[in-house]
Amino acid sequence: MQRIGVAGSAEGGVAVRPRRTANTLFWAALIPTAATAGGFGSQYPYGMLWVGVLIVLAAAAAGAIVAGSVWRRAGAATLVGFAVFALGLFAGSNLNETYLKQLGEGTGAVVVEAGERVNVRGDVRHFCRVLDDSGSRAELGDIQNCHGQFATGRRVVLFEDRLGGLDPWIEAGDDRAVDPVGLGITAGLYVLTAATLLYAGQRRR
Repeated sequence: MQRIGVAGSAEGGVAVRPRRTANTLFWAALIPTAATAGGFGSQYPYGMLWVGVLIVLAAAAAGAIVAGSVWRRAGAATLVGFAVFALGLFAGSNLNETYLKQLGEGTGAVVVEAGERVNVRGDVRHFCRVLDDSGSRAELGDIQNCHGQFATGRRVVLFEDRLGGLDPWIEAGDDRAVDPVGLGITAGLYVLTAATLLYAGQRRR
């Protein structure tokens, strides 16, 4: 009588295949989603930048370890590591802009001061101090789309988070159009990471 579910037998291979597919789908969904969440989370104030960076680093490390050490696909592990880093970088700014422009509340404001600072490492950081029409003041930086393009005294529009978690996004006018290139790159990196993990998981050694 032929044994059922024995490793190396036809029945055993059939039994293992659904578990392998489920495990592969789990990692292919988890790693890019975690990197995307980490990138978006890094846009929040109160030290969330470093929390988001740690999440992206953890996702990159986990993806590389699973694909390289567990599934023994070194090429896939290298590609996943780089793709996850890039995904976290692009997802943060692009999802922040998309969320605030599409769901945020537009408020008129004026730039009362604009300039740049140089940190201890010599990196230039731009800032815009704004006064909105309700009398509230805020200081925005590169993360909020202040890159030195707004002169002091200029009228601008702030897209504010209705939930109050994110700092406003600054624009020259009430234009809610988002960057299609940035969103396309973000989506492409997500698909690349997931597809690479799917391939590595299904062809694991």
